[in-house]
Amino acid sequence: MTNVHRLSGIVDVGGFQYEWEMRSEPQWCDSEGWRGLTVALVQKHTQREALLEFPPPKRLLKGMQRGRLQISEAMVSRGIQAALDAGWEPASRGKPMVFMVDADGN
Repeated sequence: MTNVHRLSGIVDVGGFQYEWEMRSEPQWCDSEGWRGLTVALVQKHTQREALLEFPPPKRLLKGMQRGRLQISEAMVSRGIQAALDAGWEPASRGKPMVFMVDADGN
């Protein structure tokens, strides 16, 4: 079932396993307005983390109430691939890298 929405899990991308967890839900920030969902990623047995920042849902921008969280393993997999393509090296050392992705994780 690829449409199951969870708050954490493990996905395979390119033959490696990546652990992911939702770090923050969409929230209002006085200086920036609405901030989207944030997902933390780490490749198993490595140390450098990546953070995927999704855009805020359009319903929040229109002033509507919050809805059910919409995150799937497919979105996370696309986000991992996008982070790797943008230069994330999970086996390196350093601070977590932050990547802005679209609503689909690209």
